[in-house]
Amino acid sequence: MLPIFAVAATPGDEGRPASCRDCAAWNATQAPFRIYGNTYYVGVRGLSSILITSDRGHILIDGDLPESIPKIAASIRALGFRLEDVKLILNSHVHFDHAGGIAGLQELTGAEVAASAASAKVLRSGRSGRDDPQFGQLPAFPRVNRVQVIKDDETLRIGSLEITAHLTPGHTKGNTTWTTEIQDGPTRYHVVFTGSVTTLDYVLVGKETYPGIAADYEKSFAVLKKLPCDIFLSDHGSFFSLSEKRKRLARGDKPNPFVDPQGYEAFIATYEKEFREKLEKQQRDNRTISR
Repeated sequence: MLPIFAVAATPGDEGRPASCRDCAAWNATQAPFRIYGNTYYVGVRGLSSILITSDRGHILIDGDLPESIPKIAASIRALGFRLEDVKLILNSHVHFDHAGGIAGLQELTGAEVAASAASAKVLRSGRSGRDDPQFGQLPAFPRVNRVQVIKDDETLRIGSLEITAHLTPGHTKGNTTWTTEIQDGPTRYHVVFTGSVTTLDYVLVGKETYPGIAADYEKSFAVLKKLPCDIFLSDHGSFFSLSEKRKRLARGDKPNPFVDPQGYEAFIATYEKEFREKLEKQQRDNRTISR
């Protein structure tokens, strides 16, 4: 689902130039819940925020909108955890609806923020640069004062937690997918939190939205297809059927509906197909223009 803007703008799923009609719906309160093991949903209705806990500190992925801050904070407390125990905040990508709340959440928790080099630059400035496919459409958001730069395939540790960054550029230059593991008795579950891979109306051929964008998408799909995945999460609940799985979880359905490797494969297939269809059409159109 993409937001509807009250001002003329290219459709996208992150901006709020004057009035993002979808933002109020996205920011509706969602009761927090345990997904599996030490992993919890603390985001709002349409924008994910994931809490991964340990006895020596917690990790939070994505901060949603600035307006989401009090709701995320309340959800963490409602689950019985202290904000001060959040030691690390991560981000899928630096668009307003996923990074807008990070500065405020860092202030509340005192946590460190870690991001790819391209994302860190935007987090520190609060503004997307010209290499953002939606440059000029997105509003500024609160600047993040302390950001640790991480590299592709770098693993970060908080207590017993380990989480690994996989750069999956395209939707933004610094778009990042995060992986971790949950141990449940003899069974180990691979958790994947994907950054967005939607192509929207990006220009992939000719006067590219940014140089090398098509190659970046190619790399990202190749990376995602290699990642082992049991529990599939992403930055929008709609990507991983959050509402339906939440209802099934509440009913006590077995196995846990969030253990969904097939859903992960279907997600990749859907958006790779979208990318390839757009790429092929733009290549055909570009050849026609060149004749």
